[in-house]
Formats: sequence, C-alpha cells, structure tokens
Amino acid sequence: MLGKQKIEISALMLLLSLSLSTCDARHFSSSSSSLSSVFGKKPSLLIDSSRQISSSLSSSLSSSLSSTASAILDIRGGASKQRKRGGKSASLSSLNAKPSSKSKTKKTASGATSVQKQADQKNTLSDTLQKYKSILPLTRIYITLVVSFTILGTILGDEVTQSLLGLDPIRTIYGLELWRPLTAACFLGPPSIGWLMSAYYLFEYGSSLEKVYGSAQHAIFIMGQITLLTACALLFGQPFFGQSVITSMLHVLSRSMPHQKVKWLIFTVPYWSLPYGLMISDVLQGGAGAALPHVLGILCGHVYYFHKFVWPRMSESGGVDWLVAPAFLVRRLEGGSGDSDVGRKSVEAALKKRKKGKGRKLSG
Repeated sequence: MLGKQKIEISALMLLLSLSLSTCDARHFSSSSSSLSSVFGKKPSLLIDSSRQISSSLSSSLSSSLSSTASAILDIRGGASKQRKRGGKSASLSSLNAKPSSKSKTKKTASGATSVQKQADQKNTLSDTLQKYKSILPLTRIYITLVVSFTILGTILGDEVTQSLLGLDPIRTIYGLELWRPLTAACFLGPPSIGWLMSAYYLFEYGSSLEKVYGSAQHAIFIMGQITLLTACALLFGQPFFGQSVITSMLHVLSRSMPHQKVKWLIFTVPYWSLPYGLMISDVLQGGAGAALPHVLGILCGHVYYFHKFVWPRMSESGGVDWLVAPAFLVRRLEGGSGDSDVGRKSVEAALKKRKKGKGRKLSG
C-alpha cells in the first residue's frame, strides 16, 4: 500500500515538472521573441537558455518534492529504502503471542478460543462420568432409576404418572403389572428442593449401608424392604413409598452406632434420632400426613435389623440368621472379595460395645 502511494506521488511530481518546463519554455520563447524584436538578437539562443533554466528548476523542484515525500512516509511509518527486504516487523501482539500448536484455534466473540472451551467441556463431562462410575453398583442403579422415572413423570404429567407408575393393588395383583412395586419404590415426586434432599439422602445413606454390609447383603436388604413396604403401602393406600425406603436405610444404619453424635442441619444429635428428625421436618412442612411414610420406613427397617442382628445373637432361642446373602449373589456382585464379611464384623463389633441393663454387654 505504501509503495503504491509512493509511485503515485512520483508520477504527480513528474507531471508537475513537465508542466513547469513547458510553461517556462513558452514564457521564455514569448519573451525571447519580444526581446529579439527589441534588441535584434537571434531567438534560438534565447530559447536554449530558457530551456536550460526550466530544466534546472524542474530538477531542483522534483528533488525537493521527493525528499519531502520520503520524509512524510517515514513519519507515517512507511518502509524506508534502507530497510532490508524480507524482514518481519514486530508488533505488540506478536510479542505476547504463544507458540502455535498443531490444532487450529478459532476466536469466539468473547475472545476465548473455542478449542479451549471444548477441552473444558470434555474434562467436565469426563469428571462427571468418572464420579458416576465410582458410586457403588446398587446405589448407582437405584439413583439411575430414580432420575429416569422422575424425567418420565415430568414428561407424562401427574395423572398419567400415578396411573402408570403408582402402586395399584388391582392392576398389580389381577393385571400382573409386576413393575409397579419397583416404580413405586423409585419415584420420589416431581423435581423440587424436597426431591433434591431425598436424592441426596438416598445417595448418602445407601452408599454408607452398601459400603458397610457389601453389595450382596445390600441387595437382600433392598428386596426385603420393597416386599414389606409394598404390603404396607397396599394396606394404607400409599401409591409411592420411595421416602419410606430412605428412612428404613437411615434407621438400619443408625442402629449400629445409636449414640454417635452426628450433624443434622444446625443441630448435633445422636444417630438414632436422625430418622425421627427427618420425620418431624416433613411434618412441619406438609402436615401430619407426611409422617406416615417415615413411620412405615422405620417399622420395616426395624424388622430387617431385628432378624439380621438381634435374633441370631439371642442366647436363649439360638436364632438363625436367615437373611444372609447367598454365595452366588456374593460372587456375582462382589467377586468373592469378602467385603461383606468385613462390613458385618465391623457392625457386630460396634453392636458388642452397646450395653444392656446395668453395664452388661449383649454377648458374654
């Protein structure tokens, strides 16, 4: 661009010099004719002298204009003649530029590179999937079913959801719609703050219970709770009992260490009182009818706790633990690692520390 401007300036200077030379020649020719008429001299000598004067004037004028143009170009930042060809001029942006990578980057409207944004999104997605896979298997399946049925219920609406997923005794027994106990146990209602709290409790207490007892024993617990709560829900007319399953998990977990202090909201309470604290909070929000799911969960959870931990250790009757997970289920879910035995021994060790009567322990 600067070279083109320089060429145009040179052309203008050439035209100006030619016009000046012709004007001077005409002027001096006319003056020479007049002088010749006056003084009687030859006009050819005057014309030659005038041409010499005009050429000297035009050359001096063109040289002064070219020097002025080059000075103007230097002031504007144009390339000078002394600068070497092929040289690269540095700018402020090139000083801070990072080495170019193999991947092509595109700038967005905000100035951030789209490649970096895609990489951040990919890392976030991979971290989420990694955390999802790190959840224990039965708890992960349960949470996946809860989220799936919640999305389905949001799409279908309340009426269709209750008619399709709710526990209906006639359709369950006579229509053989055997999926209804499972959907009734996995549906926690429409998305809300209460739903988020229930899902968090399900993840927290379900993971702790599965970690302590093992996946195989946790499967026995869930199947037993769904069976008992299905019978209780049919008796009391409850279409869904997902909240009762969460309360039963918390009750069984709290009975292993009932006097341990835990943090609930802003209070520090003993572990055994936590299920009742959740029941009281729901009653304050939804009325007296909100206590029924918690009562059913505590009762069904205590049935499992009694037959699993209390009845087998009663010295007088010599009860048998008939809720032991079968060997094929342990191999299938735990790979024969024996984690359930470790969890069971830790719970038994905690239970042996509890006192009965005046300082006597449960065993020995």
